Amino acid sequence: MNEELKENIMGALELVIDPELGIDIVNLGLVYDLEMNDEGNLTVTMTLTAMGCPLAGTIVDQVKRALADIPEIKNVDVDIVWNPPWNKDMMSRYAKIALGIR
Repeated sequence: MNEELKENIMGALELVIDPELGIDIVNLGLVYDLEMNDEGNLTVTMTLTAMGCPLAGTIVDQVKRALADIPEIKNVDVDIVWNPPWNKDMMSRYAKIALGIR
């Protein structure tokens, strides 16, 4: 996957807002990895802010919808992982300011 495609994907994922915190999943640091094979199957490895998040299914659907308009991607698989566990240090400066975290 080239850098331009990766930027397009991350840009699209910035449209996916964590419903609890009101900040997108990229700035929250929830997206850990992107892998795409030659057939255009993309795997998004990500986590959630809380284990057992009742909105996990909603966020997965939003991720798939956000990436649906990128022509290189034929299929999206979202892999929710708990390792490494998410913590507030993974957030961007923007997310920390928006949430009032120092």
